[in-house]
Amino acid sequence: MSERGAEFFGRWITDNVMRGKVGADILSVAELTTKLFADAKAAGISEEEIEEEVGSAYEAILAAIVGSKDAGKP
Repeated sequence: MSERGAEFFGRWITDNVMRGKVGADILSVAELTTKLFADAKAAGISEEEIEEEVGSAYEAILAAIVGSKDAGKP
């Protein structure tokens, strides 16, 4: 198991999703997933390391986007 994959994903979500205005449409999530894997590769972390910890990266990014939009709602 790769704890560093989960840690990288958490930092990446904070930097790329939580601090920005992103849409929850299919293209935005797909583009973010591609960017996640490119950034991870540059950091020496494989797609498999991330997905063995968080499951589907696409679904995890979508959940983060939807969750961040719902955070301010009662």
